[in-house]
Amino acid sequence: MNFASDNTAGVAPGIISALARANDRFTLGYGNDTLTQAVETRIGEVFDCDAAVFLVTTGTAANALSLAHVTPPWGGVLCHEQAHIQTDECGAPEFFGAGLKLIGLPGSGCKVSPETLERAIARYSGHVPHQVNAAALSITQATEAGTIYRIDEIAALSKIAHAHGLTVHMDGARFANALARMNVSPAEATWKAGIDVLSFGATKGGAMAAEAVVFFDRKRAAFMAERRKRAGHLLSKHRFLAAQFEGYLADDTWLNLARHANAMADRLADGLRACGVPIVWAVEANIVFALLPQALDAKLRAAGAAYYVRPNTLAGGDVAIGPGQMLVRLVTSFATVDAEIDQFIALVRAG
Repeated sequence: MNFASDNTAGVAPGIISALARANDRFTLGYGNDTLTQAVETRIGEVFDCDAAVFLVTTGTAANALSLAHVTPPWGGVLCHEQAHIQTDECGAPEFFGAGLKLIGLPGSGCKVSPETLERAIARYSGHVPHQVNAAALSITQATEAGTIYRIDEIAALSKIAHAHGLTVHMDGARFANALARMNVSPAEATWKAGIDVLSFGATKGGAMAAEAVVFFDRKRAAFMAERRKRAGHLLSKHRFLAAQFEGYLADDTWLNLARHANAMADRLADGLRACGVPIVWAVEANIVFALLPQALDAKLRAAGAAYYVRPNTLAGGDVAIGPGQMLVRLVTSFATVDAEIDQFIALVRAG
């Protein structure tokens, strides 16, 4: 009963097979191999765009290098106050951005609203050279609350950002889960809605360690190859990053894996609701937030259930957390099975 994170799952079989195929030959290093070049082209095709694509090993690297590339050292990146770049990346965007500033904004369901964005841009604009000025907006898909920015929401935020000269970045660590839930095309969910650069995640979706920075306008990617190299993310055996994406994207594997994870989250949430357990936010990806009594939490952990307790501050004003209650995060993955969920629900039902 492991619901700690989709990172705790192993590697999807199709990706393991792709890695094995890549291992069965000699080839050029540092991304000069035909497999890497083919995968970069393939990612562009997935997004129906002549994109500039840079493979890296971690989501932190993808986010930090993307934001460093589109934000000057004296610029600010507007994001939700609970965004991963703000709370879980150890200052990497600021480090690689040579001092850029992350500016956290409030918002229900870990989403930034157009009104909040407008106010933030007004606050962080014009007072030059004394103040950090807003240079980019970063949104997360799916968010830290497991919620999703719908197409119209992305478009509204992007329109505001672009009107004020900001670049729009999307942290897409769980982009596949969001896309599978919305049932729209990758292009519609990104550049057609105004996204300029995407951190395209594969690791949480079933890869071993593979992410891609995708610039939808090649001009924005000038010297990104040097930035990646300088950051230590141009692997000598780069083909093994590409192989993971080859297996991930083949025959819509990435979306099928995400659909399974989402379906498992739905099953888990439905079971908890049937037991009277409050679900905090709408389950829109593969993450379920619930309120558990402390005594039940102890029983579940004793029985071998793994999940994270989150600070009450994550919920903000979205839900009242009573005495003796705990905010817990349950994450499903491509490897989650029905029996695992049924066992967990049975324990909850038994109290």
